[in-house]
Amino acid sequence: MKLKDYAWPAIGLAAVGISVWLLYKELRSISLDDVIDSINAIDAHRWILAALASLVAYAALAGYDRIALLHLRRHISWLFIALCSFTTYALSHNIGASVLSGAVVRYRAYSSQGMSGPEIALLIAFCSFTFMLGVITLAAFVLLIEPELPQRFNDEWPLWFSYAIGGGASAFVLLYVFGSWLKFKPLRIRQFTLEYPRLSVVMQQLVVGPLELIGAAAIIYFTLPAAGNPGFLIILGIFLVSFSAALISHAPGGLGVLELVFLTGLPDMNKADVLAALIIFRLFYLLIPFALSLIVVLFFERSQLLLRWYRKDEDS
Repeated sequence: MKLKDYAWPAIGLAAVGISVWLLYKELRSISLDDVIDSINAIDAHRWILAALASLVAYAALAGYDRIALLHLRRHISWLFIALCSFTTYALSHNIGASVLSGAVVRYRAYSSQGMSGPEIALLIAFCSFTFMLGVITLAAFVLLIEPELPQRFNDEWPLWFSYAIGGGASAFVLLYVFGSWLKFKPLRIRQFTLEYPRLSVVMQQLVVGPLELIGAAAIIYFTLPAAGNPGFLIILGIFLVSFSAALISHAPGGLGVLELVFLTGLPDMNKADVLAALIIFRLFYLLIPFALSLIVVLFFERSQLLLRWYRKDEDS
């Protein structure tokens, strides 16, 4: 194996190491009993709301693939799309280096449906862009409504900078929609053709992208206590920062990164309560989907193996 094959795992491990060390400095005054007490203090209806929020998030993630296939004018059954998307994100969120791990799963699944390598590559890129568009859209909204949010991480952050970033992000989204409305011609690079998404596709991106992030952030919001809770928009903004930092770091499951960002961004809340909410987030958004995705992969590979045996028997 080449040196580059070890790059992302090394980056992920380094990010985990640094985050865990910084997190230890934040948590050394908190006992495990405090965290357990905070988990036990969460009402049953808030557990239910958190579970429903996780279902919304993963339903929206399935929409990522569906919209990409709609853009490619490919017709694949909704059940297959949902299972493929669920498995892809459940694995990539936990493994880290989500672009690479997600690509492997999607290629294995969609190639069985007759899609070519370039088509699958475009699908992956389109899904990634839908996520990025969701982040930009929500970031613009949060910064324009709650411009003081970055001051939770940097006291010297000027409010005008929040408005500038929020306005710039809003302009980017509007230009993207405007370009679709103008129906720009496809961009051809040798044998590769890149088509601008249709307006109907863009509108669905602007719904599904933010919806997934809102659902994921809501898991944390619903499991945080009312005392010191700054409100959903602030929680959503902190989640955008933490989730983006986790993806950039390639730390498996954002281990340590999510916790560090949230503890920094919520200084007025009990740290044990914040950790309890993040544990439940990991349970609903990461661990349970990860376990279920492994079952889906096993069934898929078994079906593919049986199909190959059946074709081999027919040929003989």
